[in-house]
Amino acid sequence: MQQNKIVILSTRPLQIELINKAAERNIQIEFVSFIEINGIKKDSLIKRVLHLSHHQLTIVFTSMNAVDAVLLFLSEKRPDWKIFCIGSTTKKSVKEYFGENAIAGTADSASSLADVIINHKGIDSVIYFCGDKRRNELPMKLLGHNIEVNEIEVYKTSETPYAFNKNYDGILFYSPSAVSSFFSVNRINEQTVLFAIGNTTADEIRKYSANKIIVAKEPEKELLAAEAMKYFDSIIHR
Repeated sequence: MQQNKIVILSTRPLQIELINKAAERNIQIEFVSFIEINGIKKDSLIKRVLHLSHHQLTIVFTSMNAVDAVLLFLSEKRPDWKIFCIGSTTKKSVKEYFGENAIAGTADSASSLADVIINHKGIDSVIYFCGDKRRNELPMKLLGHNIEVNEIEVYKTSETPYAFNKNYDGILFYSPSAVSSFFSVNRINEQTVLFAIGNTTADEIRKYSANKIIVAKEPEKELLAAEAMKYFDSIIHR
């Protein structure tokens, strides 16, 4: 691994301020998106979400993409929903639109969020806004505790693989889908350090690589990049 210059690949765009901050530390960050997110805009779905917005419901979000998709349907309406969501970025999106008081519980993973919902007394059903590639942990846990899960698919994830002919010192992954997309056309050397936004993404990485994996302390993309910078900064100045 080069000691004088570190090159990192981010599989999602990052704020330009963060990229510039990395450059000041002699760390170059490149980015390529390996997935494409598209909200579903069927009239029947829009009508269903608008209908739900008139009722007091328990809502689950495990993705910022799901929040964004639902907000497109709601316009300026503020439903009286009790919301459980993944922390950090998704929580910020929920808080900005619905208000902090609407958040009934958060966790760092879908599986942990299911535990929070289960331990919250009086919940017998939830509306789960999700994508077409949502994982099974949350609904399976809730169903196992007799909590009805009404899934509403509001966005689709498409893999957009891109093949590289260069090696990176580190690669940042933000979703299992991005991991699958990347490794479908790429191989990495043994020295490349892999950074995962959460444990679910880390588990997906392990299907393809035995390389060193560092998991973000909180599921937020800027924080993951900051952890990568801190890690390589310590190597540069060792």
